[in-house]
Amino acid sequence: MGTAWRGVSPVCDARAVRPTLFEFAGGEPAFLALATAHHQRCLRDPELNHPFSHPGQHPQHVERLAAYWAEVMGGPPRYSQTCGDQSGLLHMHAGNGDMSDLGRRFVDCFVNAADDAALPADPEFRAALRAYMEWAVEEMLAYPSPDTPVPAGLAMPRWSWDGLQTGAPSP
Repeated sequence: MGTAWRGVSPVCDARAVRPTLFEFAGGEPAFLALATAHHQRCLRDPELNHPFSHPGQHPQHVERLAAYWAEVMGGPPRYSQTCGDQSGLLHMHAGNGDMSDLGRRFVDCFVNAADDAALPADPEFRAALRAYMEWAVEEMLAYPSPDTPVPAGLAMPRWSWDGLQTGAPSP
């Protein structure tokens, strides 16, 4: 009558399923704390201060940043439902010239903000966060010239423990 039952299948074993980075971090409150800490660090940085303190900044910048990072890391699609897609975000940051030093400083602020926000210190989790932000900065800096158009309709990126997920279904 077939094969004997040999225990729990990995497909059904809840312990074999890793939480998303969003869940592991602590959900929306964790990403709001991260965005708040990151924003504060950027304001204290002599080079990053200007882009983070200009008068035209959206009054809910920190909340929108938190929603974006949360969605990218496996959270609910709050950013894409209320603010737009990846093309809109890239367009907002495009045309600023060579900002590679600012990119490095941005990553440093992000990594240190994870400590400030008391995100889990798990080395694999922190490595995934750093890898994401290094990728994201490269993505943002890919359009330095106002003459380089940002492609329309880019889907939100999805980042996991294994890096950028391609072809992943939207939540």
